[in-house]
Amino acid sequence: MLDYAHNIIYVGKAKNLKNRVRQYFQGNSKNPKTESLVSRIYDFEYIVTNSELEALILENNLIKLHKPYYNILLKDDKTYPYIKVDIKLDFPSIEVVRKIKKTGRYFGPYMLGISASAILDLIHEVFPVRYCMNSISKNNKKPCLEYHLGRCTSPCSGKISQEQYKEMIDDIINFLSGENKKVRLIIEEKLKKAIEKEQFELAIRYRDFLKLIEKIERKQSINIPSDVNADIFSYASNGVYGTINQMVIRGGRLSGSINHGINEIGEPQEIIDSFIMQHYEYNPLIASEIYLQDDLSFSKDLEEYLSNKAGKKITVLNPKRGMKRDLLEMSLNNAKEYLEKNVTQIENKNAMTVGAAERLSEILGIKGVLRRIECFDISNISGVNIVSSMVVFVNGEPERKLYRMFRIKTVQGSNDYASMRETILRRFAEYHKGEEDSFQEKPNLVIVDGGKGQVSCVSDILENEGVPLIGLAEKNEEIFLPGQKNPVILSKDDLALKLCQRIRDEAHRFAVNYHRRIRSNKMLESDIKKIAGIGDVKANALYNHFKTYEKIISASLKELTEVKGIGERDAKAILLHFSQLRDQD
Repeated sequence: MLDYAHNIIYVGKAKNLKNRVRQYFQGNSKNPKTESLVSRIYDFEYIVTNSELEALILENNLIKLHKPYYNILLKDDKTYPYIKVDIKLDFPSIEVVRKIKKTGRYFGPYMLGISASAILDLIHEVFPVRYCMNSISKNNKKPCLEYHLGRCTSPCSGKISQEQYKEMIDDIINFLSGENKKVRLIIEEKLKKAIEKEQFELAIRYRDFLKLIEKIERKQSINIPSDVNADIFSYASNGVYGTINQMVIRGGRLSGSINHGINEIGEPQEIIDSFIMQHYEYNPLIASEIYLQDDLSFSKDLEEYLSNKAGKKITVLNPKRGMKRDLLEMSLNNAKEYLEKNVTQIENKNAMTVGAAERLSEILGIKGVLRRIECFDISNISGVNIVSSMVVFVNGEPERKLYRMFRIKTVQGSNDYASMRETILRRFAEYHKGEEDSFQEKPNLVIVDGGKGQVSCVSDILENEGVPLIGLAEKNEEIFLPGQKNPVILSKDDLALKLCQRIRDEAHRFAVNYHRRIRSNKMLESDIKKIAGIGDVKANALYNHFKTYEKIISASLKELTEVKGIGERDAKAILLHFSQLRDQD
C-alpha cells in the first residue's frame, strides 16, 4: 500500500487478495491504527508469487528493505546474549556472543533476569578453562598469570592434555544444558571454606553464585520433559496496542521470557508470523519446536522456511491440550498482564515517535507519512577539520546503522553555510549513484541545524529533489521553512517539537564526536612521527593496517611487526614511546 507521495506504508500477503483488501474498506468499525492506514492509502501494488512460501519470504524481505510505517520492524540490534563453546577446537574457550556463526555450540538466549556474563563468571569459578582467545600452537609458551592464580589450566603451555581439557568442556556443556548438581556442590563447598577462613567478601561472591543457580533452577508450575527445546510465541491486543510474549524452554527448563510491545495493524496470525520471520533473522534457531496460539494459514510454509534456515527439522505447532498447551497459556497470560500494566508506557512511546511524526507532518502541511527524517549538522573549530553529520530517524526512532559523516572538501575557513551546502549536494549525489545503503532512499523530511541562513543556502537543492526542508534554530527552538519570513513557533511541550529537538541534538552529538576523533587522530599521528625512524610512509602504513590510532597504541610487538615496512626495531621504538607517555600520565 502506498501513500500520496508513493511511499510504501504497508506490506502484507494474502491467499485471497480481493478478500484481504476488502476488509480494510468495509463499513465495520475499525481500530484507530487501521483507520489511520486507510486514510493514507493512495494506491496499491501487488506481486503474484509461485507459492505461499515465496510470499512469506518476499513479505519479510520487503519489510526489511522499505521499513513500512504500519509494519512491525525489529531492529537488528534486538539480539540476545548466548554462551558459545567452539567444540571443534582442541582447547576451546567459553565466551558470551550476540552474533551467531555456523561454527560452535550455542546456549541461550539469556533474557531478563539471568545474566550470560554472570553465568560465564560462574563457569570460570568452577572450571579452570582458559580465558584468552589466542590460538594455541605446538610451540609451548610460558604460563600466564591466570595459571599461577589457579584460574586456568594453561593448555597453551602444555600443562593439561587434550583429553583432560575435553572432560572439563563436557562438564560445562552438561551444566549449560541444565545439569546443575555438580556445579552447585562445588560452590557450596567453596562457600563453606570461605566462611571457615573468615573470607567474607569471597563468601558473598559464592553466595551470589548459589542465588544464580537457584534462579536457573527456579520452580516451575508445569512439569516439562528434559528433552523439550521450544520457543513459544503468543499475542495479546486491546484493539489499539498489542504485545508479543516470547518464552524460551531449553532442556526442559524455562530459561527466559520477554515481552515486545507491538503497534501494527493486521490480524493476530499475520502479526505473529511477521514477527517470527524477523526475529530469526537476528537470532539463531536453537529450538526444535515452536508453539503458537493459533493455526497460521502459512504455518507449513513457515515450518519449511525455518527448517531450511536452521539446517534441521523445525516443527511449528498449535497445541490443543496437555503440557504444551499449558506452556502456551502461560505465555499468553504473560502477554496479557504486560499489556495491561504497560499500556500507558506503550502509548507514551508511540506518541513520542510515530505520533509525533504524524503531528509534525500535519503542522508542516506535508502529504504522506514522515517515515524517514534526516538531519544535518556542521562541526569545526575556527574552520579547521570541518566535518558534517547525517543522522537518520525512521518512524520517530534513530536508525544508527544509516548514520554517516562527511569531511568537508571544498570549503576554506569557518563557513557553515557553504559546508552545509556541500554536505547536502554530496548526500543527494550519493542517492543518485545508488551504491550505498545509507543513501539509497530519499528522506521524507530534511532538518538542518540552524535558522534562515542554513535553510536558504540549501533550499534550491531540496526543492529540485522534491524533499521538504526545515531548519531548527537552537536559541529559541524556532522552526524555519523555505520562503517564509516568520518561523513556526510550537509550544515547548509539543511532541512534534520534542521529536525535532531529539533529532537535531543527535546530529549535533554525532558531528562533535566525529570532530573530536579527527582532532585526536591528528595529534596521535603527529606524536607517532616524533618516534625515531617513523616518517609519513610508516605512519600511514600503521594507520592503514590498524585503522585507528588507539589500536596502534595498544598493539603488541608481534602485531606491530606484521605491518609492512615496520621491523622489530621500529616496533620496539613504538612500544617504548607509548610506554613512556603512559608513565608520564
